[in-house]
Amino acid sequence: MLSRRDWLSVTLSGVGAALMTRRLSALPPYAGRISVYKSPTCGCCHNWVEHMKGNGFVVEAHDVADDKLVEIKDTAGIPSTLRSCHVALAGAFAFEGHVPADLVKKVLSAKPKLAGLAVPGMPVGSPGMEMGARRDRYDVVAFARGGKTWIYASR
Repeated sequence: MLSRRDWLSVTLSGVGAALMTRRLSALPPYAGRISVYKSPTCGCCHNWVEHMKGNGFVVEAHDVADDKLVEIKDTAGIPSTLRSCHVALAGAFAFEGHVPADLVKKVLSAKPKLAGLAVPGMPVGSPGMEMGARRDRYDVVAFARGGKTWIYASR
């Protein structure tokens, strides 16, 4: 037999759990935080930010001057041959250019031994660079702090 105090404790715990479950289900499927550094005038950067938000990321977008953007990319260890228009930082990783959200999620979940991913240039059809039905093939390149690069995925 439950005492009044035990019954109240069990009931309140159940109500709290139900409210927490309801609150968690209201969050997007992936609630990772990512900071994006971009030029204030670049439309494709804005489109990529929207792509990330649409895939459940909480995005902090920062408009910065070009010299600051270069400094951030240098600090993140992004090889100059892999650079594009914007960079995103999340945890210990850097994501340069139009990297698809599913690959960002994969890296943030698996935490492989790499410094980040990059989509060099601005390939048509990559996230943020959609132009109708046209889709160019492109590589998503992984890079390490020492400058080593390899193909992580092809799209």
